[in-house]
Amino acid sequence: MFTLYWGRTSVDKARSPLPVNLNRIDLNLFAVFDAIYTAGSLTKAADVLCITQPAVSNSLARLRDMLSDPLFVRTGHSMTPTPVAQNIIVPAREALKLLRTSVQDSHVFNPLTSEKAFNFASRDLLEVSIMPRLMARLQDVAPGISLTNYEVSRSNVVSAMANGSLDFFADASAFTDPHLCKQKIADDTFMVLARKDHPALVDGLDLETFLKLGHIHVSQRKTGAGPIDIALDKLGKRRRIVMRGQHFLTVPSTVVKTDLITCMPYHLAKHYDLAIYPLPFELPPIEYFLYWHVSADHDQAHIWMREQIKDVARAFQPH
Repeated sequence: MFTLYWGRTSVDKARSPLPVNLNRIDLNLFAVFDAIYTAGSLTKAADVLCITQPAVSNSLARLRDMLSDPLFVRTGHSMTPTPVAQNIIVPAREALKLLRTSVQDSHVFNPLTSEKAFNFASRDLLEVSIMPRLMARLQDVAPGISLTNYEVSRSNVVSAMANGSLDFFADASAFTDPHLCKQKIADDTFMVLARKDHPALVDGLDLETFLKLGHIHVSQRKTGAGPIDIALDKLGKRRRIVMRGQHFLTVPSTVVKTDLITCMPYHLAKHYDLAIYPLPFELPPIEYFLYWHVSADHDQAHIWMREQIKDVARAFQPH
């Protein structure tokens, strides 16, 4: 529990400052206090605040009780502030100004002057294809904004967004949580990668050769089937996985030195000096989704960044 100490008007009271429980403070009371101090009258303060004079009197009575000081004494037709009122008016006004500014700023976002840092968690799509384009755009329209992309497990995404340490999560597989908003930002398709001089692919790649060759399977899970294996299982087929990895970006260095092949989204595959083949069977397209916490859904900075991501993703072509 927080405690705030205000000075008192008498010598004895000054030796024993009055503790004020911050949980009891109603900021509306200080707005009334400021109006009375400025207007010098309860009636005029009521006019400024567009409330009734009894409401002003009631607020002043509550503030007097909370601070154990009369705050204002009547002098003729005006209200004269006590020493305690004089002592707190400046910090009270500064606090009210800061609060008003904070509320106003929460509804206004200027990318040209903002120094906001956005935290992302994504796999290869955002870091390789979208983030470079996004960063290039930000250099012109929002030079003070910074981006960070780091790994967060799916099980921790919601809690990380709730505590504010994560702004956006991008993934190729959709999941549903009542605390998250989502939007599809791109489509892609799997392609087959192999080294250019692969002896088994002189005449191209058919299903028989695809199943015969050794595969590198990319997944963040230690076990379990991916979309390639699920599609093959429906055909009554099974490929030969000889290596598993966690990241697509580490696979090409192995492919180029071996006879192994791998299946990789085209937006990544096109960056490497490797042979690219279409899958020898049908597979649904890959859909990429952007997620954010519901608490940030109406935040102006978040809305602006989502628009930037959507724009750069719109230029993303799977072929």
